[in-house]
Amino acid sequence: MQTNLASWARDTDLGQEADAILRRCVHCGFCTATCPTYQVLGDERDSPRGRIYLIKQVLEGAQPTQATQSHLDRCLTCRNCESTCPSGVEYGHLIDLGRKAVDERVTRAWPDRLRRWLLRKGMNSRLFAPAMRLAQSVRPVLPRALKPKVPAWRAPGLLPDTTRHARQVLMPLGCVQPSMMPAIDAATLRVLDAVGIGVRQVPGAGCCGAVNFHLDAQDDALAQMRANIDVWWPMLQDGRVQAIVMNASGCGAMVKDYAHHLRHDPQYAAKAAQVVERVKDVAELLAPHAAELAAKLGPAPAAAFHPPCTLQHWQGLRPLSERLLADLGFVLQPFAEAHLCCGSAGAYSVLNPAIAQSLRDRKVAAMAGAQAQVILSSNVGCIGHLQGGTDTPVRHWVEVVDERLRAGGAQPPVAA
Repeated sequence: MQTNLASWARDTDLGQEADAILRRCVHCGFCTATCPTYQVLGDERDSPRGRIYLIKQVLEGAQPTQATQSHLDRCLTCRNCESTCPSGVEYGHLIDLGRKAVDERVTRAWPDRLRRWLLRKGMNSRLFAPAMRLAQSVRPVLPRALKPKVPAWRAPGLLPDTTRHARQVLMPLGCVQPSMMPAIDAATLRVLDAVGIGVRQVPGAGCCGAVNFHLDAQDDALAQMRANIDVWWPMLQDGRVQAIVMNASGCGAMVKDYAHHLRHDPQYAAKAAQVVERVKDVAELLAPHAAELAAKLGPAPAAAFHPPCTLQHWQGLRPLSERLLADLGFVLQPFAEAHLCCGSAGAYSVLNPAIAQSLRDRKVAAMAGAQAQVILSSNVGCIGHLQGGTDTPVRHWVEVVDERLRAGGAQPPVAA
């Protein structure tokens, strides 16, 4: 794509990086076939190709409007288009640059600013955990519109003391997941323990930065990334842990992008690159131990696997995850459109509820044909969002493996 950047963008890092991405686009339109928002809305401006044109126009000097901003906002950042782009356009990075450029030039309406501020501050607050626990305790009487946003409480159970293992990994605590679905972290710890991997959880780190980054506070997100690196760095350097395990694919995808986001920071660029090399999805850690783990498991339920966009399109881990589940005895029931986004996308389902619900209902309808006893996934947002549209249990796959481990006769853990 030929470009002619405006003077304000030509000599900036933002402009040069966006220009390099724009020049790879050949207008083919393959991306429109796999774009969830385009399939729902049918508006070219709500497709990757349309948004690329909008970003190009802004960088070439056109004055963006609130309509421009809305079209960029409606992108789920699922990166499905990257999986089908024959030219290797890094659309995910381009939409981040485009949003930043537009947000600097367009003032949001105050209700939108307020919603985004409340989401950012609420999800990053220390009060989030007690507020969520209170909501879960009264979940049966919550309004119908609010109930799907509050997952049912599942007790984490007892945890084993895993300090005896020679191999140790670090599991971050800063996500909303421990507050919303603490059973996932507990199950991860027990399953890793079963194959001789110990888990350390250290306080001090916070959110991975995804919430702030995608809600108009990129500088705040970068500050969170630096703070997390400061907490993790000593343990990685002195050998106390060999890896950072991620069991929420959304968080894993963001942390694996730390090197990109901090590439211009002279104090953190090198550290971020080394941190990224040590980040592993829980499936990556367990895959080499699949045979050992499978021998300890009880029967597997009939399951459908929903691969989150952050797992399959951002990290490219769908094949590995599905192979691991098969090696662990799951017979995964196929369903149509497994590549499409479910509509969760972090805070997206709150800001764009109609689109999010349409995509969720479409996904749930596709999975209904699989006649699965349980729907497996690997991201807290997707799990909660999908559960709001189906009576079939939606679980993190590591939770179901943990249950099968106990059904297979594994010794019950003692409190750590």
